[in-house]
Amino acid sequence: QVQVVESGGGLVQPGGSLRLSCAASGSIFRINAMAWYRQAPGERHELVANITTGGSTNYADSVKGRFAISRDNAQNTVYLQMNSLKPEDTAVYYCNMKIFSTNLVLYDPWGQGTQVTVSS
Repeated sequence: QVQVVESGGGLVQPGGSLRLSCAASGSIFRINAMAWYRQAPGERHELVANITTGGSTNYADSVKGRFAISRDNAQNTVYLQMNSLKPEDTAVYYCNMKIFSTNLVLYDPWGQGTQVTVSS
């Protein structure tokens, strides 16, 4: 079994920054894509950013130029650096990874979510 756990959310003023982390644990052989999603109240679940094994990244238009996704393969961790935060970035942020276990089963775990609130 494998799992992922997010951390780093909180309350920040507009224009501020936060850094989210998500660490995978368990019987991990290889992690392919890593991604961050978010869901605001009354809104649909949306992709914020993802990153491939090779480091290629993709961002939602709403966060381009403000957010940066990165990964540390040695630590099985993905990060989301969020700058110039806006009230509309308020949401629960979720981590997702595509993980091959040591017995080569592909898992698709989601974290429990971390709340990000942007408010003055």
